[in-house]
Order: sequence, then structure tokens, then C-alpha cells
Amino acid sequence: MSAILEQYWQSLLWTNGYQMSGLAMTLWLLVFSMIIGGITALFLAVGRVSAYRWIATPIACFTFIFRGTPLYVQLLIIYTGLYTLQVVKEHQLLNEFYRSGLNCTLLALTLNTAAYTTEIIAGAIRAVPAGEIEAGKAYGLSGIVLWRSILLPSALRIALPAYSNEVILLLHSTSLAFTATVPDILKVARDINADTYQPFTAFGIAAVLYLLISCVLLLVFRQVEKRWLPHISSR
Repeated sequence: MSAILEQYWQSLLWTNGYQMSGLAMTLWLLVFSMIIGGITALFLAVGRVSAYRWIATPIACFTFIFRGTPLYVQLLIIYTGLYTLQVVKEHQLLNEFYRSGLNCTLLALTLNTAAYTTEIIAGAIRAVPAGEIEAGKAYGLSGIVLWRSILLPSALRIALPAYSNEVILLLHSTSLAFTATVPDILKVARDINADTYQPFTAFGIAAVLYLLISCVLLLVFRQVEKRWLPHISSR
């Protein structure tokens, strides 16, 4: 194992020239899709609980499709399927976008986590105690002000434990990036195995790296929960 680490540590842990290391690429996939997907889900969740069916129904269909199909299949469709469409080939921007495995992977991860996070936040919005809403209305709050001051802050606190699990699952989902030839941790581990024929060591190192990232994420969310959910952390 020491010989493999000595030979491949830059590919795994450190930037090698202009190419990101496997660890850096995995973190980039995670952070980008988590931020963009989370922001998208916040707006979609508000529409998901809307009383207007013409708003809620398309969002429900979106979450149903992306939660009901495997991420691996979604990535294959986006990476290999869409590029075969004539409209994509003829459009310069679309052509350049879908030719990049990294772009396709980021899009698939973002849409997938946005679908799951939308339902998490929407469920949390429905779980906001009616008393809090009535108290806000009693103070004269309504519309956007009520959402900004009462509904969303309370819903985000309720959704936090479930969302932390979604982020861990999103980290695990980044391991599918090798399908689109993106050099993440697993792709580097596969290359190491191909060079050394030591699968236990190569994939064992990858497993340890994923485990360490998961531990860091759990510690971060634990601190956030202590700050925003003291009634849970005190149990």
C-alpha cells in the first residue's frame, strides 16, 4: 500500500498540473451539485406546496421522474443519449456542453439531488406548526414576508436532519462519475487497479477517502444541528 500511495498520491490527493486530483474532483462534484441543487430545490419546494395545480403538478412530475429512476440511468441518458439528438448536435452551445463528461455529470447530480431535496423541503414546509403561521399573521405578516420570516426558516430547521442524509448520499452518488470518464476518486482507483492489479488496495484507499469525507460532513452537520436544533442535540 505504501508503494501505491507514494506513486499515486498526487492523482488521489493533490492537483497534478492543470488536472484536479481525484479527491478535489469528488469535492467539486459534491459542492457544486449540493449548492446549485439546493438553491433550485428551495424554489421548487415553494411551488410544490402551491395551491395552484398548474405550478405544483409539473414539479411533482419532475421529482417523481428523478426519484423514481436510478441516477446511473439518468447519467447515461444525459451523457450518451442527449448527444445523439440532432437538435443537440446542430446547436453549438448544446453540442459543446454535452460533449463534456464533467458537465453531464454535474447536470445529472444537480437534477437528482434537486428532486430529492425538493420533496424534503416541501414536506418540512407542510410540517411547520400552524400556530407559528397564525402568530405571524397576527403580527401582520403575509405573502413573501411571511414566507421569509416564518415558513422557510422553520421549514429549513425541520428539514435539516433529512437533508444531511441526502448530502451523504450525494457524496456516494459522485462515485458514478467514472461512467462519464470524470477523474474522481473511484476513477483514479480504477486506474490504479488497472496498473497494479491490486484491487483490494486500490479500492480500499478509495473507500477510506469516502469514509473520511463522510465523517467530516457528519461533524459539520452535527455542529449545525447543535446551533439550529438544540432540542435534538440535547437528547
